[in-house]
Amino acid sequence: MSERYQLKNYGAYQKALELFDHVVADLEPLLHNSILHRLIAQQYASADSIGSNIEEGYGRESKRDFAHFLIISRGSAQETAGRYERFKHWLSADLIAGRVALCGEIIGILSSTIKTLRSDS
Repeated sequence: MSERYQLKNYGAYQKALELFDHVVADLEPLLHNSILHRLIAQQYASADSIGSNIEEGYGRESKRDFAHFLIISRGSAQETAGRYERFKHWLSADLIAGRVALCGEIIGILSSTIKTLRSDS
């Protein structure tokens, strides 16, 4: 079984890809508002960073390095959740709650994996 296949089956990675797709769809209607361009760009970047850091860490050769990148990914998930809450002026409360909950699921999986990687070292 290929490493890429295994990565695609990692729950946090699957949810990170799902979250990124939501970010793109959720913020697309706001692109016309020039005052939001910076916030939107930052949200795209932080959501992308979740999956990107999982990918980079997965490609490392040690559990310690993988855990390090998962910690960065977890921080990006927290940042994405926080920024969703700041989008309360433009997005519905239900949408925000759902996206923050998805970030929380990602954070939970990452935290569990980090703990396991550290205890196995």
